[in-house]
Amino acid sequence: MTGGEVAGILVAVFWAILVSFLAVVLVRLAQTLRATTRLVAEVTEQAVPLLADASATVRSAQTQLDRVDAIATDVQEVTSNASALSTTVASTFGGPLVKVAAFGYGVRRAMGRRATPAAGTGDAEPAPRRRVVTGRTLPSARRRNRKG
Repeated sequence: MTGGEVAGILVAVFWAILVSFLAVVLVRLAQTLRATTRLVAEVTEQAVPLLADASATVRSAQTQLDRVDAIATDVQEVTSNASALSTTVASTFGGPLVKVAAFGYGVRRAMGRRATPAAGTGDAEPAPRRRVVTGRTLPSARRRNRKG
């Protein structure tokens, strides 16, 4: 065997090893591609129903938001009507009620002055003034009234 034949055998062995290595790589790549194809198919099978459910949920939410918008519009209208009604009631009854309260206060004052004896007659001591704080008589005024 000559040197050229040995070199040819070495090149042939090298190419055989290289082809074997590439065959193994291609087989593994084919397995990976098959697994990827299966995974994509499974994801597609699961994603399509999920997307359909999500679409239905979004449509339902839009319907509910439309209802809430209608309710908010009605509430705003009711609020403006209540405001207008309270303004009308205040302007209609407010003035006369203030006048009636002032008249009642005047009558009480007049009756209170009438019930006390005139100054200078010396018949009785004038009634002590009572202080009223949030609907209650102060304790010192109560004691004076019990003694008197």
